[in-house]
Amino acid sequence: MTTTGRSAANRAAVQKAAQAVGAVFLVVGVLGFIPGITANYGALGMAGHGSEALLLGVFQVSILHNIVHLLFGVAGLLLARTPGQARNYLIVGGVIYLVLWLYGLFIDHDSSANFVPVNNADNWLHLVLGLGMIALGAVLGRRQGVESARPARGQ
Repeated sequence: MTTTGRSAANRAAVQKAAQAVGAVFLVVGVLGFIPGITANYGALGMAGHGSEALLLGVFQVSILHNIVHLLFGVAGLLLARTPGQARNYLIVGGVIYLVLWLYGLFIDHDSSANFVPVNNADNWLHLVLGLGMIALGAVLGRRQGVESARPARGQ
């Protein structure tokens, strides 16, 4: 049996990581729209610090926040197609999350500057996500580069 595309078994580890991260973002984005999983669902706002909805009762979310998660998820799945794109998704996405962490640290959470919105739980999750995504992209992306530079067996 022949296949025209790369099988899942032949995907680089960095591609699998980007796909997994993207899938998690998709799930989180969907969960943000489910009453019960999102506490105070009736207070889910479009954007801004006034949204009192809490994903898992902890993370402040809004419709905008959930849509951002969904978009990050779709991007992860689409960019997992090649090792280079997967690596870039993880590293650039990680940098974006570190910027969000800094943003959340420096803004007044009760001001209009908190348009995403974020709370302290979101801030620390953004730090962990940013560092984790960058580490995955850097380590697995480098490993992929080393593996592709090795000659195939029998050469």
